[in-house]
This record gives sequence, C-alpha cells and structure tokens, in this order.
Amino acid sequence: MKVGVVGSGLVGATAAYSLVMKGVGREIVLVDKNRDRAVAEADDLSHAVPFAHALEVRAGDYADLAGCRAVVLCAGVGQKPGESRLHLLRRNAAVFHEIVPAVLKYAPEAVVIVATNPVDVMTHLAARFAAELGVPPGRVFGSGTTLDTARFRSLLGAHCGVDPHHVHGYVIGEHGDSEVLTWSLATVGGMPLEAFARMRGIDLSEAVRGGIDQKVRRAAYTIIGGKGATYYGIGSALARIVDAILHDQRSILTVCSPDPDVAGVRDVTVALPRLVGGAGVIETFPLPLSAHEQAQLRASAEVIRKALDELDRSE
Repeated sequence: MKVGVVGSGLVGATAAYSLVMKGVGREIVLVDKNRDRAVAEADDLSHAVPFAHALEVRAGDYADLAGCRAVVLCAGVGQKPGESRLHLLRRNAAVFHEIVPAVLKYAPEAVVIVATNPVDVMTHLAARFAAELGVPPGRVFGSGTTLDTARFRSLLGAHCGVDPHHVHGYVIGEHGDSEVLTWSLATVGGMPLEAFARMRGIDLSEAVRGGIDQKVRRAAYTIIGGKGATYYGIGSALARIVDAILHDQRSILTVCSPDPDVAGVRDVTVALPRLVGGAGVIETFPLPLSAHEQAQLRASAEVIRKALDELDRSE
C-alpha cells in the first residue's frame, strides 16, 4: 500500500517517520518543491527502516504518487513578519490551487488528508479544488482536531489516574482558539465523567476544568514558544488517520470536512466526530451537546466562515 506525503518540512517528515515506526503502508513517497530536502529526508528515514518495519521510503515527483491510496498535504508557506492572516491565507490558497490538481492528476483515486494550517480553511479550499475535478465529497478532509482530542483525553486520563485509551471525549470545531471541549459527553470506562469522578473522589471543579481546557487550547503556543514548532503530535495523528484509511478501519476521528450546515452556520469546514475508512469520510455524527457547547460550536464555525468570506472577497 502506497502513501504520498507532499511537503517534507518538519510536519511532513515527522508524519513519514510515524508511518515508518508504526509500519503503516508498504511504500512512502515524499514530494517537495525543494527536491534536495525530500531526498535527504527520504534517505534519513530509510536508515530507520531496519529498526522498525519493512517498507520503502523514497523521494519523488507528483507522477510518483500514482497508485497512492492516501496522500497527506503538509505543504504551505510560512507567515512573514508583519504579514496579515488574510495575506498568508491567500498565498497558501495559491499553493493549494497548484498542489491539489497535481496530486489528483496522478493519484485520482487517493484519499487526500490536509495538515497545512489553518487546517479548517485549507481543507475547505482543497475540497473545493478537488470538487472542480469531480472528486466526490469525503475523499478530501483535514486532520482537524484529531490531535486536540488526543491532548484532551491524555490530560483527562492523567488527572483521573486512568489510561487515556479508556477515556472518551471529543474536541470539536476549529483547530484553534475557538475549539470546543465537549465536557458534557466525556466518559471514563464507559461511565459519564461526572459519575466516575464522584465514585473516585476526583476534583472536577471549574478551576480544574479550566486548567485542562487551557492546556489543550494553548498547547501549540506553549510548544512553539519553547522549540519553535509542533510536529511529533500531529505527525503521529496523521499516521493514525492514514492507518484508518489503508485498512478501512471505520474509525471515529475528529477530522474536518466541508458541511452544508454546522450549528446554523452554512457551508463551513470544522472538526466533528466522523467515520473514517478506505473511502475517506463516510459519515458525520451529530453530538447531543449542552446548550453552552452548542453555542460555542456555532461561534467556532462562524470564525471559519468569516475567514472563508474574507478570502473569497479578496480574490
């Protein structure tokens, strides 16, 4: 099974490394505008293969993506000093206007996963460009809040003294400051979080919840402040998503995909729990949110819709 990674920077290279470590796929092709960077990363990754799983890693061009079951898009331009968010979006939109058709020209059956930030907006654009080429809905989606959900479960598990694999709770909406932690739906070992906390005598005061909320919501800022970029977490999240696609696992993941309506906001892309398999996004599940969480989701969707409207007006 063949996987493409477009963009060999820190996120793309780390995603490929995670694929190697987990043994996801049989062949990984790295494509980058900087061919030397792609070759160097592929060589370095190949040297890790003897310590992990038997698969091939190589650099290539778009034509080498032929036969890929999944292609991860990590390419994009960084923000320049003093550059507005809108100008950055316009430049990244131009990059995707070239990349998406190039990928689908050679890998027309591939599921495309967007990782480039701002991921909700970039996924919306990628899906739009793909639709113009006849690609059906669901075949292009973004990593969304997959990592944020993992952060939430990890922190909640640590606070409750439970393996996070047994903690369920979703982060939905924008992958950013307006994201929504669904406290009302969180469970531990199948028990509602509140009931579990009462039984175990665990403090779930507003102060505790607020602390966890901020650690989830501000995680990227803290990491970037300390080392300049985040890549291990998102690289691992991307490998998890690709694994679900290659093996048609029918996993429920908080990825982002265009929706005609989210909490009353039209034609917007945000993260929600979605069924992910070999064909991409198969189904989206509405959540029985509290009134407060529903209002938060609407506000988060409006953030993305506003960014899309600004981008459309600037073209």
